[in-house]
Amino acid sequence: MAALASGAPRDRPLPMRPRCEVSLSAFSFLFSEIVQYSQERSLSIDDMQDRLQSAGRGVGARVFELQCWREKQGKGDGKRLNRLIELLTFISTNLWKSLFGKPADSLERSTQASSEYMILEAEPITNHYVSTPPDMGNLNCASYIAGIIAGVLETANFPATVTAVTSKPDDEGVERTVFLINFSEQVMEREERLG
Repeated sequence: MAALASGAPRDRPLPMRPRCEVSLSAFSFLFSEIVQYSQERSLSIDDMQDRLQSAGRGVGARVFELQCWREKQGKGDGKRLNRLIELLTFISTNLWKSLFGKPADSLERSTQASSEYMILEAEPITNHYVSTPPDMGNLNCASYIAGIIAGVLETANFPATVTAVTSKPDDEGVERTVFLINFSEQVMEREERLG
């Protein structure tokens, strides 16, 4: 009873929107520890990227549940995201804003396969302060974000493989990271049935 009167943190309701953000220095420190941990236990660059991606999957599942709860409690109507485009739009706008403070640069459908979609980001925060040694030339730490996306999709029952690929520099010299999302046949068949 004394805890209720004093307003203990565990007794207060969750806020609709977080009051504070994680500082960039705290995130950078924690992420560097995740990268070092993955590097010490990896035999190759692909193995390291797989470890980063699996670390992001759990984060994606939890962030998706929290964001859906906030949408339901706030101005959203609380309806379940059961269409492919709705879910991808939710990820690239609402979820991206809550994680990174801004929406993703773009969401595009692949011209090569109907089951492939791409989320493009010019400078993912995971690559911002990471310098890659020459012996790890094609390491992309944005695999962690790819894992977050994969975790969200799995939680929403949209199984897919997600990979982070660095594109060639454009005219301005900016390397963009492309999160390539390849949905399973089961998802595409369900999407056709729905409409």
